[in-house]
Amino acid sequence: MKRNILPVLIAAGLLFSGAARAATQLITEEEAKLPPPKGAVAADRRGILRGPKVEFVSPSDSVSSPVHLVLKFESFGGARIDPDSVKVMFLRTPNVDLTARVKPFVEASGINIQDAELPAGEYMVRVDIKDSDGRPGTSIFTLKVAPK
Repeated sequence: MKRNILPVLIAAGLLFSGAARAATQLITEEEAKLPPPKGAVAADRRGILRGPKVEFVSPSDSVSSPVHLVLKFESFGGARIDPDSVKVMFLRTPNVDLTARVKPFVEASGINIQDAELPAGEYMVRVDIKDSDGRPGTSIFTLKVAPK
């Protein structure tokens, strides 16, 4: 009898482990309260660049948390995106490094977080990437999260 219970418990655990998965805390309440950056936010956009591109895909408008955050990476000239080079910063004073929080969701094609948890507000985020030839790419976008 005991031998029959163990496989059932293992199967039940595997079945329900996906349903019990918690949302990914992208920005905390304390981080959201930090002051915005002072002055202009610098973005290096000089001349024609062959470096990789970061495209902010979703959410397209103000949404309630948790949000489905999707970024798409594009490389040029036969180069590939280096997933280990991805760096994500929440632009505040001081800046908050979100890289460790998004790392499990980074692929060469982009970032896809199904359930990013954020407090209500507007958040400016910078994503830096490099391709296999070492060329950098940067994008700054704003996440707008409506109150629940």
